[in-house]
Amino acid sequence: MATTFLKTLHAGKGRSIAQALGRSTDYVKNPDKTDNGEWISTYQCNPSIVDAEFLFSKRQYEAQTGKTHKSNDVIVYHLRQSFKPGEITPEKANQIGYDLAMSLTKGNHAFIVCTHVDKHHIHSHIIFNSTSLDCTRKFRNFWGSSFAIRKISDILCLENGLSVIEDPKPSRGSYGSWLGEDKPPTNRQKLEQMIDAALTPDCKSYEDFLAAMQAAGAEVKAGKHLAFKIPEAKRFIRCDSLAEDYTEDAIWERLEGKRKVKQRHSQQGFSVADEKRPRSLIDIQSKLAQANSPGFERWAKTYNLKEIAQTVLWMKEHGITDVEKLAVECDAAVERYHELADKTKANEARLKEIAELQRQIGTYGKTREIYLQYKKLPKKKQAAFYEAHRSDIMLHEAAKRYFDSLGMEKLPSIKALKQEYAALAAENKQLYPDQKAARRKMIDLLTAKSNVERFLEIKIEQPDKKEQQQEESR
Repeated sequence: MATTFLKTLHAGKGRSIAQALGRSTDYVKNPDKTDNGEWISTYQCNPSIVDAEFLFSKRQYEAQTGKTHKSNDVIVYHLRQSFKPGEITPEKANQIGYDLAMSLTKGNHAFIVCTHVDKHHIHSHIIFNSTSLDCTRKFRNFWGSSFAIRKISDILCLENGLSVIEDPKPSRGSYGSWLGEDKPPTNRQKLEQMIDAALTPDCKSYEDFLAAMQAAGAEVKAGKHLAFKIPEAKRFIRCDSLAEDYTEDAIWERLEGKRKVKQRHSQQGFSVADEKRPRSLIDIQSKLAQANSPGFERWAKTYNLKEIAQTVLWMKEHGITDVEKLAVECDAAVERYHELADKTKANEARLKEIAELQRQIGTYGKTREIYLQYKKLPKKKQAAFYEAHRSDIMLHEAAKRYFDSLGMEKLPSIKALKQEYAALAAENKQLYPDQKAARRKMIDLLTAKSNVERFLEIKIEQPDKKEQQQEESR
């Protein structure tokens, strides 16, 4: 039972495009929900900096078309696709989400697919850029798009042997009705999560805390009672109305180290295992304009210095001593990842072919005797025999057409097909860990490259291969 839900994202009042993009993509990429990023796939974008790439495409669109952003313009489209509990694997759900996004956008818009496995049911979040890849036009939502998306989703699910909702009843909040327990967090819960994210070990003072909250998009009211208004909320929320670990006194105690709280979310959306990996630097100038806080610039500069230092240490640990080698390593990592991904996808396609071929051969064998009897009968008796055995004869003829479409003159043995299937499945089982490691290495290198480029204000290009070979031969 698969359900789909489409919504549009706008910058909104008191929230910039960058903030809106960052909040949406950070939520769907949450490592606690995606098995540390295992179930994330993208098209024409880097998952670690997808919000920055979407933002850049919109600036390119304005530069090329001369059109400026309006408050009611759609920034991205957000699709949610949910499946019946116990019916699908995270890998298959992510693939179906990818195919759905590709079918809808026709490959003209970058997108990210994040499959969440933290609930009793598996569901995918698909965010695709409203701006096209060539930055000359935007995706135009059309009348009845939700119906069309549901049809595409249903077809993909049926092709993969999954159930669908035969007659969904559209209603207000229908997504929550379909999903049951998977309701979005309340504004108070969102504010508590923002407070957890702001109270990092690097946050040493009350001013740093307020600057971090402003940087995250919250409006601050520090009068008699501390209150915040988060993006999309209509009014301020006082801290003394939150849980006991989030009152103003509790925040002071947490800053002074007198109160220990098990945070619901790890710092910056990363798990503890990712602490030593490169993380993207903050674009201070654009964020400064959003935050409008004197304390934010100091906090952001400190953060960037620590992260670039961590990036340099990571590069040294991996034997990368200059920007030229970093470029070479990045290209090699991207090539290696796609090489493994292409191999596993080719194997998966062949596995699917073998499974279908086995099914058709089985059907052909089971109906062969009936079909031979039918063909041996005189034409006068064939009609009555056909009516009595219509299903078997039709299945047999369909199997024959399938074999003819493959150009088969002789059917392979079931034993040989099973051996090939087992060999390919075993090969993919060995390739998947390598592919996962290659993907992580690729993301780390691309993040390190982006950090160095931003910090040094340069563009790292890979050295010419001929010059590189000449240099290595000296």
